[in-house]
Amino acid sequence: MSLLQTPLPSVQAYVQAFSDAPLPVLRHTVRAFATLRESGENVGARHLAGIVISDPLMTMRLLTHLERHRRQSQNHDITTIERAVLMMGVEPFFTAFAELPTVEDALAEHPRALIGVLKVIARARRAADYARDFAVVRRDIDPQEITVATLLHEATEIVCWIVAPQLTLQVIERQRENPRMRSADAQRAVFGTSMPELQLALIRAWHLPELLVSLLDDSQQDNPRVRTIQLATDFARHLAHGWEDPALPDDLDALEALLHLSREPLLQRLGVPEEVRVRFLPPPAAEPATAPTA
Repeated sequence: MSLLQTPLPSVQAYVQAFSDAPLPVLRHTVRAFATLRESGENVGARHLAGIVISDPLMTMRLLTHLERHRRQSQNHDITTIERAVLMMGVEPFFTAFAELPTVEDALAEHPRALIGVLKVIARARRAADYARDFAVVRRDIDPQEITVATLLHEATEIVCWIVAPQLTLQVIERQRENPRMRSADAQRAVFGTSMPELQLALIRAWHLPELLVSLLDDSQQDNPRVRTIQLATDFARHLAHGWEDPALPDDLDALEALLHLSREPLLQRLGVPEEVRVRFLPPPAAEPATAPTA
C-alpha cells in the first residue's frame, strides 16, 4: 500500500487517494473467516455477520461491495450486515472475500500507527454496543441500522491511520502539545480538512446506502437516530480517557434527555462502576431547616 507522506490540496484529493488504496481488514477477521470455512460446518448468515460487525473495515468492505454489484432488480438499500450476507449468499461471500489484506501487514513498519488504529477500532466497537442499547431503549425502528452506522462513524479516522499514518500521528502530537486544541482544529492544521468534513464526502464516494449516509450526517442533530449515534460515539470517545474525563457529565445529561431515563437507572445501564457513580449523581437535597424551639 502506498502511504501519504504529505497533505493533499483538497477533500476530493483525499477521497481519491483513500478510494485508490485497497481497504484492509483486521487479521482476526481473516482468520475467523478461514476457520469458519475450513470447519466444514453449515455456516449461517448470522454467524458470518457476527464476524463482520466486529470489524468496521470489513463492514465497510461488505456494504461497498454490495453497492458496486447492486442488481437492477434490487429496489431497496441493504443497511444491516445480516441482510447483506443473506443477499450475497454464504459461498459467494467467501469467494468475494477470499484474499483480504490486513491492517497489521499494512502498518507493519508503523507500530505507533497500528496501536492508534486498533484503539480507534476498539472505541468504534464500544460506541456501536452503546448505540444499539440506546436504540433499544428508544424503541428504534431498527437498532441494527443504528449499530452499523455507529460502527462506521469512526471510519474516516481509521482510514487516515492506515493510509496516512505519519500525518495522523502529527495530529496527535499537536493535541498533546496543546491539550485545549480541538480535534477538528488539529486535523485542519495537518490535513487541511477535518475528519467530519471528509467523512460525508468519503462515504458518498464509496456509495454507502443513502440511509446510512443520512445517519452519519452529524448536522442532523434534531433527528433522534442521528443523535443516538453521535452521543454513543461521544461517550465512547470520552470514556476512552477514563471515568475522570471532564466531558462525561455533559454526555450523561444529554443521554438522560434522549433516553428519558433518570440518572441512577442510566448509570446502571451504562455499567458505571459503583466506586465512581457518586461523581455523576446530583448532590443530596438539603434537609429542611428546623424551627427554633422557644
